[in-house]
Amino acid sequence: MKKILDGNALVYCQDAFNTPNGKTAHGLVRFTHRYNVLGVLDSTYAGQDSGMVLDGKANGIPIYATFEEAMTSFAAQDIDLSYFVIGLAPDGGRLPAPAKAVVRKALENGLHVDSGLHDFLSKDPEILALAHAKNLQIRDVRMTPDRDKLHFFTGDIEQVKCLKLAVLGTDSAIGKRTTSWLIVHGLEAKGKKAQMVGTGQTAWMQGAKYSMIMDSCINDFVSGEIEHAVVSAWKNEQPDVIVIEGQGSLMNPAYPGGFEILAAGRPDYVILQHAPKRVEYDGFPGYILHDLETQINAIKVISGKEVIAITLNHEEMTEDEILPACEKITAETGLPCFDVLAHGADGLVNLLIQKLL
Repeated sequence: MKKILDGNALVYCQDAFNTPNGKTAHGLVRFTHRYNVLGVLDSTYAGQDSGMVLDGKANGIPIYATFEEAMTSFAAQDIDLSYFVIGLAPDGGRLPAPAKAVVRKALENGLHVDSGLHDFLSKDPEILALAHAKNLQIRDVRMTPDRDKLHFFTGDIEQVKCLKLAVLGTDSAIGKRTTSWLIVHGLEAKGKKAQMVGTGQTAWMQGAKYSMIMDSCINDFVSGEIEHAVVSAWKNEQPDVIVIEGQGSLMNPAYPGGFEILAAGRPDYVILQHAPKRVEYDGFPGYILHDLETQINAIKVISGKEVIAITLNHEEMTEDEILPACEKITAETGLPCFDVLAHGADGLVNLLIQKLL
């Protein structure tokens, strides 16, 4: 039985569930150590099971049309709720205006509020006053830490002797974090000690013990924070494998992430997540996605490290298209390709265990 760090939670994802803008909610209904997620708010899929909508597999987490409907359901089941979590991840990290009204309802009903957006709820005077009046906590996960709490790169990463893997992507919102967790869980199932280093707000919300949030960090300290998270995971846990979650992609015009992970995290190998049916960079029509070969070569040039496997994001694909797509990628790149979300992580994990021998 998994240990929950905080408490029962309702996740807000109005008009965004089962879209790239709902990826925080997606992560939380798939897995989290931080909360016991009891429901999702999105009237588009009201009455449905969130797992069936997202992955075609029931998870027992219902989707509600309204906050009131959810609270009535919990009351009828004698369930106490503790947290209201913003599950949106829109471009720019802005909170839609209608969501603030629901946040106020959550506070009025005695719920703590967690948000991973760039619109900080704790900076809203009305919301902050309501939270104080109710003795409730607002956690703006993406708020920049104080400089005196940040770390500069030291070179201590060279002390880390376990296998380090970076899970990068050919685009943003492409499934890097989900794949990272599936690798960690797959390694653990085979008796290996594995740790996830989270680099975004959703990984923190999922309870990744060693995390830093790249896009909330002052640039001078990004490399040091990545190094500190990896070194801390090594010193404290002595794992066989550390998996570092990627951010954005090297060539995404709005989210050019990945370089600091390669430079400071110094992975031994890279796994690259790719969506074959995606033509343009996420959210930017006209910006054509660089082809897989170019992106693999860019990683090798920048880091000197090898991409050892491709993981498939099957968005816009039918089940019978997945295996042929994997076979095509292998034929084109010479690399094994796995859809770990659709078919499980065993094949990829077996490959990684060979790297430990």
